Amino acid sequence: MEKISTMVREHKEELITLRRDFHAHPELGFEEFRTAKVIEEYIQSLGLSTERVAKTGVVALLSGTDPSGPVLLMRADIDALPVKEETGLPFLSTNGRMHACGHDAHMAMMLTALKILSKNRDLFKGTIKFVFQPNEEVAGAQVMIDEGVLENPKVDAAIGLHIWSPLPSGIIGIKSGAVTASMDVFKITINGRGGHTGYPDSAKDPIICASNVIIAAQSIQTRFINPMKPISLMFGIMNGGTKNNIIPDSVVLEGSLRYLYSTKPGNEDHPTTKFIELVNSVCATFGCTAQIDILHENDAVVNNSSMAMLAQEVAVSLVGKENVVEHATMAGEDFAAFGENVPAMFAFIGTANEKAKSTYPHHNPKFTIDEETLPLGVQYLVETAIAYFKRGT
Repeated sequence: MEKISTMVREHKEELITLRRDFHAHPELGFEEFRTAKVIEEYIQSLGLSTERVAKTGVVALLSGTDPSGPVLLMRADIDALPVKEETGLPFLSTNGRMHACGHDAHMAMMLTALKILSKNRDLFKGTIKFVFQPNEEVAGAQVMIDEGVLENPKVDAAIGLHIWSPLPSGIIGIKSGAVTASMDVFKITINGRGGHTGYPDSAKDPIICASNVIIAAQSIQTRFINPMKPISLMFGIMNGGTKNNIIPDSVVLEGSLRYLYSTKPGNEDHPTTKFIELVNSVCATFGCTAQIDILHENDAVVNNSSMAMLAQEVAVSLVGKENVVEHATMAGEDFAAFGENVPAMFAFIGTANEKAKSTYPHHNPKFTIDEETLPLGVQYLVETAIAYFKRGT
């Protein structure tokens, strides 16, 4: 759509300025007070009202020519990470926090899309609910839902996106079905009986037990779960012991289990259920016991097939069929909570570019984006919204 393309180009400088301002002032989940204020002031400058939801979340409504039409939710996440930035950028964060996952870009793209859509209300019939969501890293979407963000007016569908360094700049990743992983984080305290390393038979060694848990757990994917259902089981922490000649009483293991499909705890194919059974069995073999604490952080984002088809059509019109790929990741994303309530679509905007030094993985201290990809994200958001209303619910 040439009119939209022209407007996106005209707003490019402002778009980049917005992103850099957010980048320089990152805030952690539910602490995004400055961020929320900047968002509110920008939206209010367009003559729109804003509402606070979930403490630092910001919501705004934009109606087209027929407010009685369908309601589309468009979401951007706003929180940062407890990472000390090492990019060397002139607008880098200096407060020990960092937008190391691209949420600064998401806010800038969404605000710019809002501005362009506010000038083109004649192009859609219905209402867009813009949601700037806090605490994506720890399930802030569900908090907003619990506080009524899907009501008044009732939301009919939702779209979101993620700027994505695993994909090259100019590529858009879209597919139906699961595109991000369900994630459970775990802490296992293996309790044995401490003793002297000179006569280990008098102890119940939690270290060798923990080691066997780690090794045995790798068989879950190949022996206990359908191999067509991918999982990723990773241990990030192993702590135990105080001295080289002492067998400790306990060892602590921590990590995450991700699975790229939707299932409920207790189901036969639930990997966390299998993991718990395996841990207890291994511990019994070595005369130890386990205290297992599991926190379910996110469900899988599962794209609605009809919404995915719509988004693919828009993406192809923007970058060509050869630059639209099916993409999924084992990363977690709490946008899943919206998709569990309404038909939803989540896309990935590639941003990897060697010249821009934007090939570092997300959550890395050197992570940055190719700012030349920001306008594509804006145009994708605007045109997907317009296409949604043209198609109808």
